[in-house]
Amino acid sequence: EVQLQAFGGGLVQAGGSLRLSCAAYGFSFDDTAIGWFRQAPGKEREAVSCMSNTDGSTYYADSVLGRFTISSDNAKNTMCLQMNSLKPEDTAVYYCAAEWNRSTWCPGPFASWGQGTQVTVSS
Repeated sequence: EVQLQAFGGGLVQAGGSLRLSCAAYGFSFDDTAIGWFRQAPGKEREAVSCMSNTDGSTYYADSVLGRFTISSDNAKNTMCLQMNSLKPEDTAVYYCAAEWNRSTWCPGPFASWGQGTQVTVSS
């Protein structure tokens, strides 16, 4: 059974850092394109970062470029989003996603989604 689980969210002060992780069950991230999305209160879901499976090319939303980094660890079958210099506007529920069309780019479509993890940036 295919499943993704996102974790690592929490409360952090502005300027701080968090590292989100996503574990894959029933499949391997080695076979998929990957992406991170977020949805803030009162706003629509937006693409944050994606990585193509074909060549490892990455995409970052303008709002996070230079602050966030997407990565994958095939040995652990996990994907991560390193978030630095966090701002209050980064507050949102963050979702990880995978797509078996290996060339998929943001915003997708992505076939499988994690449950989301809350990130709250104060001050």
